[in-house]
Amino acid sequence: MTPGTDEALAKEAKRGSTAAFESLVRRNQSLVRGFLRRLTGSAAAADDLAQETFLLAWRRIGSYEAKGSFKGWIVRIAYTQFLQERRSRQSAARRDEAYMMDAETVQNDAAGVEAKLDLDRILALLSPEQRAAMALCYGEGMSHQEAADALGLPLGTVKSHVLRGREKALQALTPREVRA
Repeated sequence: MTPGTDEALAKEAKRGSTAAFESLVRRNQSLVRGFLRRLTGSAAAADDLAQETFLLAWRRIGSYEAKGSFKGWIVRIAYTQFLQERRSRQSAARRDEAYMMDAETVQNDAAGVEAKLDLDRILALLSPEQRAAMALCYGEGMSHQEAADALGLPLGTVKSHVLRGREKALQALTPREVRA
């Protein structure tokens, strides 16, 4: 079953079609997982959040209204899951005072590892909001309006997050000698 659009599949899923929802998951899982990987910096954390996102989407499919794109709706759920996880993690860190991040499996390719570390270092400089906006606009190819809809933010705010995030990233990439 592969009707033409995500919105058509969502209508079928609202009527209880698990096959339609499975198609939606297949069509959108790389978008959601990629977005969450950029936010979390961890493939394992992103995969866990993506699974939670799709479970929640299935429970809430009845509330989906085709006013915006399904892609925007599912990314907004993913972003909300990320924010809730981050708040929970921060609370646990304050309680425990010894929050340990999971170690990421390192690739054998030294150049790939170095590039990933550089990207992780640059993304760590950005606020979560800037990281989310840039991940959607640059990483997932969404327009500023689509990112605004997905994040539940005004268009101007998303544009500001992208601009400021881009400036911070460019500054981090510029050699110190050039900046002086």
